[in-house]
Amino acid sequence: MTLTKRMSKKMFDYRLLSRTAKSPIFSTISFVAIFFLIYADSIVSNLSGNHNEILDAHQTQKSEAPLMASSTLPTTAPILPTQEKVDGEEDSETQDPLIPPDNISREERLNWFRRKLPELQILKSNDLSQKFHGRVLEFFNRGCSVQFYMTWFSTAKSFGKRELLAVDTLFKVHPEGCLMIVSDTMDTKRGYNILKPLLDREFKILAITPDVPFLVKNTPAEGWLEELKSGRKDPGYIPLFNNLSNLVRLAMLYKYGGVYLDTDFIILKDFSGLRNAVGAQSVDSSTRAWTRLNGAVMIFDINHPILLDFLLEFATTFNGNRWGFNGPYLVSRVISRVGNTPGYNITVLPPKSFYAVDWNRISKLFRKPHTMAEAQWVDDVVANLYNGGTYALHLWNKRSKEQKIEEGSVMARLILDHCVICDDIYDS
Repeated sequence: MTLTKRMSKKMFDYRLLSRTAKSPIFSTISFVAIFFLIYADSIVSNLSGNHNEILDAHQTQKSEAPLMASSTLPTTAPILPTQEKVDGEEDSETQDPLIPPDNISREERLNWFRRKLPELQILKSNDLSQKFHGRVLEFFNRGCSVQFYMTWFSTAKSFGKRELLAVDTLFKVHPEGCLMIVSDTMDTKRGYNILKPLLDREFKILAITPDVPFLVKNTPAEGWLEELKSGRKDPGYIPLFNNLSNLVRLAMLYKYGGVYLDTDFIILKDFSGLRNAVGAQSVDSSTRAWTRLNGAVMIFDINHPILLDFLLEFATTFNGNRWGFNGPYLVSRVISRVGNTPGYNITVLPPKSFYAVDWNRISKLFRKPHTMAEAQWVDDVVANLYNGGTYALHLWNKRSKEQKIEEGSVMARLILDHCVICDDIYDS
């Protein structure tokens, strides 16, 4: 076992998106609108691209070194209880995602939000959430090869087969790993029943109601939460739960350490050798320097100082009206500014590590081959993913959730090779 592996194990053992009009004016406006949409899509594609060579069936994959130096700091962190059946009430399947009405002013939105605040239980401490820290420590004391976190602030009913595939493949690759799903809706009887097939196989998984005030206490985000709870902070028009997820993942990593993962990944490779790392979503095609990072996967030691930088950036620059501003763009801003600080020792992994296929090309991986050439392409893509340093494949669920997994597709091959339960994958 290498030194990096031994140190990583020490850390994980302890913690935790017609017809042509007759009017010339209308035609001109329509043309401009269509041109803008196409141009905008091209811009987004270019921003997140530059790494789809893995889809080129005949291109040789080059080995890439991390884009920044890796960490060699020692670490201390807590360890990851089995999910226990919670006797509380079923989660509400009509939970308000806190999407404010359209076309209202900032002041109108603040008034609307103040009226909604009493319904927002997740911002409060209650009998169950007050047990949060003790439940975390109990869970982590069971011993874990790697400790993982996911967040889920939607309803338990919406935690579907696609999300369960991420959990399933996680335990195939990390049978001794531990997964904590930070969620008040999954910490219910319905949530227990969703996770029961994995619990019955004695995998270490816990859905846990967070104590958000506790998580941000004594961090730069504590004042931000107080402002929000008092109704003085504009949450913006983006659903607040999106940004609470951004906040909670940072606070969990700071207070317990480990690996944060979004729920739309297929896990392919053991994470236990990774430490203090994030993944680049795109790189400059000439210099290979990263141009954009993504926080859908983050691996950090407990109390790593850059997590305080992330929390400070969240609190001081929060903008609820710009998608991604408090998430992936935040990670990019902070690391570009302080990532080279002596002692931080951050590793920026190349796009193939987690984002090997762009959001605008991911759907191709779900389709079955119809010709021998297409079948060969599937074989080559699978081989590239297995041999090219890909730890996990991001499925970009906002783009791919309507795609069915077809038999013989790249996705079917990956899942069948990396699942434990393997039930109904073609219905996922």
